[in-house]
Order: sequence, then C-alpha cells, then structure tokens
Amino acid sequence: MTVSSIFRYPIKGLSAELLAQVTLTAGESVPHDRRFAIAHATTNIDRKNPEWLPKTRFFMLMRDEKLAQLRTRFDEHSGVLAIERFGQLLFNSRITDTQGRQSADAFFSAFLKTSPGGPPRLVEAPGHTFSDAKQKPNSTTYKYVSLANLASIRDVERVARVPVDPNRFRANVYFEGTPAWGELNWVGMELRLGKARLRVVSATTRCPATAVNPTTAERDLDIPRILREEFGHNNMGVYAEVVEGGIVETNDFLLPL
Repeated sequence: MTVSSIFRYPIKGLSAELLAQVTLTAGESVPHDRRFAIAHATTNIDRKNPEWLPKTRFFMLMRDEKLAQLRTRFDEHSGVLAIERFGQLLFNSRITDTQGRQSADAFFSAFLKTSPGGPPRLVEAPGHTFSDAKQKPNSTTYKYVSLANLASIRDVERVARVPVDPNRFRANVYFEGTPAWGELNWVGMELRLGKARLRVVSATTRCPATAVNPTTAERDLDIPRILREEFGHNNMGVYAEVVEGGIVETNDFLLPL
C-alpha cells in the first residue's frame, strides 16, 4: 500500500490543503489540522481548558454547504488566511492577531448571513483540535489522523454510477494498494505510515456532509444512504492515533505491523 495524497484542513468545514509531506508527532493530529473553527455565537470555548464539542456547535458542511464555495489557504508561519470564491480573492488577513480575527468574523458574518443567536466567530484554542472525533476507547488521545482507501471510494462510485470526489470524505491521508473495505478490519492494528507508526482506533462514521460536492457546493449525492443500503454500514476510512512520530510523504509505504 502507498500514500496517494496528504491533506490538512486548517479551518473546520472549509477547503482542503494538499501537502507533499507532513511531520507527525506522537499523540497529535496532522499539524494545523482543524486548528480553527467557525463557532456559533452561543458556543463557548474555554481557550485555557478546551473540551471536545459536537459539530453542531460550529458552522460545517453537514448544514452549511455554502462553505464549499470558498477556497482557503492558511500560512502557518505568517498566520495569514486567504479566501477565494469563484477565483476572486475575498479575504486576506492575519487571523492569529486580534484585528485579523475581527476581520475574519466580519467576513463570515456577511458570507453566512443567517447565524443563530448572533454573528459567527472564528475560534482557536492553543493545543486543541476541532475534530469531529471524540476520544475512542483504548486511545490515549482525541487527536487522530484520518485515512481513506481509494479502492473503497471507487466501490461507492461503482454502485452510485457517478464520479465520487475523494475530497467529500475530508481525510488526511488517501492510500492505494489494498482491496475495498479491508481497512475496516484494521481497528486495533498498528500501521507503519512512512516513518511514523499509528494505531487504528475506529472506523470513520459518515454524516450528511459527504453529500456536498466539494467543487460545486451542491448536495448531489446521498453518501450515507448509499453506504447503508449498498454496503450495510455507514463507514468510510479509519481514525488512527500517532504512536511514534515521523515524516510521511506522498508515495510512502503504508504497512500493517
């Protein structure tokens, strides 16, 4: 098995960023993955002691498909976030300082327009990841790397009879070289991913966010229904915790241990 592509999602619910390589650290997710989130006005974030919150406390694709119209790029060195829509630059500011964060709040308030309880807020809590995944049994962390098998995605294409963009599944690592759905049997196993070692902690349950086309921002394919009716489950890919850190690059081997 080999790594086909690596992605991170600096802002929960917004577009993917393709990476040539990534350095994983034990107990951590992909660096800067889900570092920020767009919170509802009524969502309270304790920056000093952040806790996992359900996705419904944030703006996300499951309910706010309009977010898929935006193409974002975050520079972790400068803290600058750039946002484009239909090829036009709409926002470019340093979101790691107060003024830039306020500008981002104003942008998302105008873009999303209808916000329950008040305007949205771009939030960050140092050391925290705004992941959908809660801490799993027998896991030492809630920070995971998500992996998806391209063969499984092609099997969904087969029954759906239309192309299925892998980015619907918002995984960190897409891989090739093993039969469809075999990855669902990896729970509890350890994997060598490039120079890193991971332990698979659970399958990834899929929600209606996967119905949103990441290119057109339209709800055009009911992925959860297809998974349930055609395959008898609602899973695509797996979550894994990093046990031993190391560099992972495109075309690296993925090996069960």
